[in-house]
Amino acid sequence: MLRLFSIEFQKLKYNRSAKVISIVYFLLITFIALIASIEFDIGNINFRVADQGIFNFPFIWHFNTYMAAILKIFLAIVIVSMMSNEYSYRTLKQNLIDGLSKREFVLSKFVTVLGFALLSTLFVFIVSMILGLSFSDYNEIGIIFSDLDYLLAYFVKLMGFFAFCMFLGILVKRSAFAIGFLVVWWIFESIAYGLLKWQFFKGTDIADTVLQFFPLTAMSNLIKEPFTRLGAVQSAASQLGENLAKNYDVGMLPLLIVLAWTFLFTYWSYALLRRRDL
Repeated sequence: MLRLFSIEFQKLKYNRSAKVISIVYFLLITFIALIASIEFDIGNINFRVADQGIFNFPFIWHFNTYMAAILKIFLAIVIVSMMSNEYSYRTLKQNLIDGLSKREFVLSKFVTVLGFALLSTLFVFIVSMILGLSFSDYNEIGIIFSDLDYLLAYFVKLMGFFAFCMFLGILVKRSAFAIGFLVVWWIFESIAYGLLKWQFFKGTDIADTVLQFFPLTAMSNLIKEPFTRLGAVQSAASQLGENLAKNYDVGMLPLLIVLAWTFLFTYWSYALLRRRDL
C-alpha cells in the first residue's frame, strides 16, 4: 500500500497544476473563517455573522462540512486530470511495463482518493476546532465533540465523489470531457427528480425515494443544508407561520448507498482498465 501511495505521490509532486489547485482548495476552506468578520449595518441595527451562532459547537461541524463540500469540485479536477495525464503522458502503459498490475494501478488511484478525502477531513476538523474555540458560546467537552458524524459523512461524501471522478477519468480519458460528463450527470439527476416529483408522481414521496439511490443525490443527502437550523431563521419562519421542522441527522442509508457507489466506481474502473488494450 505504501509503495502504491509513493508512486502516486511522486506523480503529484511534479504536477504543478495539481499542486496549485489543491492549494487553492485548502485556502478556500480557510476563508470560511472570513465569514466571522462580516458585519451588516441595517438602519440602526449592526450585527456580525459570527454572533449568529454559525460557529457554535456542535452546529459548526454541520455548517463547515456543508460549506467545504461545495468546494470539492477543485479536488475533483485534480483527480480527473490525474487520470487523463496517465493516458496523455503514457505513464499508465509505462507503469504496466514496469510490472505494476492493472489491479495495483487502480488501487494506487483509490489510495490517492482516500488520501485526499482524509486530508481534507482532517483540515476541516482543525479549521472548525479553531473557529469553534474562538467564537462558540459552548465550550464543554461533551458539546464540542458531539455531532462529529458530520465529519464522517464529509469523508464518505468526498471519497464517493472522488471515486466517481476516477471512474469518469478512466472512462473518457480526457479531463475536460470527464468534468463535462459529471455536469451532464448532475443535470440528468435534477431533471429526473423534477419529472418524477412534478410530472409523474405529484403529491407523493416517490421521487425522493427513487432518487436517493442515485450517486450524486445520495452524496448530497449525506449533509443537508444547515441554514434553516439557525435560531434566527427558525424565529423568522415561525413569525411568518412557516414550519421548518426537518431531520438534519446523518442517515445510515445515505452512508451505505454512497459506500456502495464507491465500491462500484472503483470496481468499474478496474473492469474498464482490464478490458482495454493499452
